[in-house]
Amino acid sequence: MKNLKLLGVCLVMSLACVCASAQHAIPLNEPNTNKPKLFGNLPDKIPVQIDDLRLLLGMERGTDANLKLGNSNNSPDRFEGTVISSAHKYNNIRSVVVRSSNFNGATLSLSSSIQTDGTVKFTGRIISLQHGDLYELQNLNNQYFLVKKNFYDLINE
Repeated sequence: MKNLKLLGVCLVMSLACVCASAQHAIPLNEPNTNKPKLFGNLPDKIPVQIDDLRLLLGMERGTDANLKLGNSNNSPDRFEGTVISSAHKYNNIRSVVVRSSNFNGATLSLSSSIQTDGTVKFTGRIISLQHGDLYELQNLNNQYFLVKKNFYDLINE
């Protein structure tokens, strides 16, 4: 009987320890809304030519790449860098990653896929983890645009 009382006390104590430790909140990363803006001098919506996207997707690793940020050929704004990854899978998916040389810390991730109806769909974004803004590639009325967004609208930490 004495052993059963001791066992009961130990059980209650261990249950209390488990309950006490379960009440500690898991620490969360709070969004840093004070991150500097990388694309502050660029417009909120930039048209992108499909031919430029196709050209980028055909590049091999180690190649210098650039993407016009606007319709004009004499637009001074370009995303320049080096292809750090290039892949072609299943005969219908291509992707490329470009590390920027002129937008500090930014990378361009671009992919294309051939849909069942034969059309090509492009997806991508220009993002830097150290900055508070980014661009996401969107198709609006059969024209592709880089649309500026806030970092924490897309990323949860």
